[in-house]
Amino acid sequence: MSESNTTDFINPSTFILLGIPGLEAAHIWISIPFCAMYAISVVGNVTILFIVKREPSLHGPMFYFLCMLTVTDLVMSTSTLPKMLSIFWFNSREISFSACLTQMYFIHSFLGMESGILVAMAFDRYMAICHPLRHATVLKNSVVANIGLAVVLRSGILALPYPFLAKQWPYCRTNIIPNTYCGHLVVVNLACADISVSSYYGLFDLFSVIVMDIFFIAMSYTQILRDIFRLPTKDARLKTFGTCISHLCAILALYIPILFFSLTQRFGQNVPLHLRVLITSVYQLVPSVLHPIIYGVRTKQIRDRLLQLFTHKGT
Repeated sequence: MSESNTTDFINPSTFILLGIPGLEAAHIWISIPFCAMYAISVVGNVTILFIVKREPSLHGPMFYFLCMLTVTDLVMSTSTLPKMLSIFWFNSREISFSACLTQMYFIHSFLGMESGILVAMAFDRYMAICHPLRHATVLKNSVVANIGLAVVLRSGILALPYPFLAKQWPYCRTNIIPNTYCGHLVVVNLACADISVSSYYGLFDLFSVIVMDIFFIAMSYTQILRDIFRLPTKDARLKTFGTCISHLCAILALYIPILFFSLTQRFGQNVPLHLRVLITSVYQLVPSVLHPIIYGVRTKQIRDRLLQLFTHKGT
């Protein structure tokens, strides 16, 4: 019997996602805030895309990058939330091995894209504040499109090894994943083999994408702050810095959950499993929920257009 089980799990056809271990009885209640957050994410991001498309005055580099960010947020949340909700609502825990690897790829590739877009937005702010006369000529539509393509290619290529590495390991222990989605570390930790290559590649990807992106963003804002402090009046400094607030909030909305997630995954063995899984599940949604709220509230053009839409509906 044990030999048969071992053979079955060498290349399992399906994995079982447990959801949030230990809180199965509360899955229905837990699903309510997750469903609400997903609805806010979809409605908020689609609204931003609609407003930017309909408003010619928003057809510029900053808002093109914002549209890229909203599409990334939509794909990122949709790659995990529908399956998560099916676990909570219908106890539909099975996921095929290929679907699990596909989900893994989407999570890592679009997380990298989101980070890369924030770097592009930092460059846009740098050009707008430090070199305003060259901003329009440097960040032409073709340049914005090429930056977007470079971000997609970088993230798509760097995420490819994750499913390929996960696929090569033998899974002779179990096919039960104590999580709500197929994260790379969660899946490969089920393998009955030395997974050092997967762990090292995960660290390489973290440093080559997230750490380097944070470095480039920090460099951009060093130059931006230097130029802001050179402005003659306090009002001018505050007004100029105010154009960066939305972007800085978007940065915090992405990188703080990533940092928290990475720390709990690698050093949170003393944290209860259900709490770790809950944190990592929420982390998948936080940026996609906060980004449309941040830009809807902080960006005057989007806020005014929203008010205009609601005013017209009211009349």
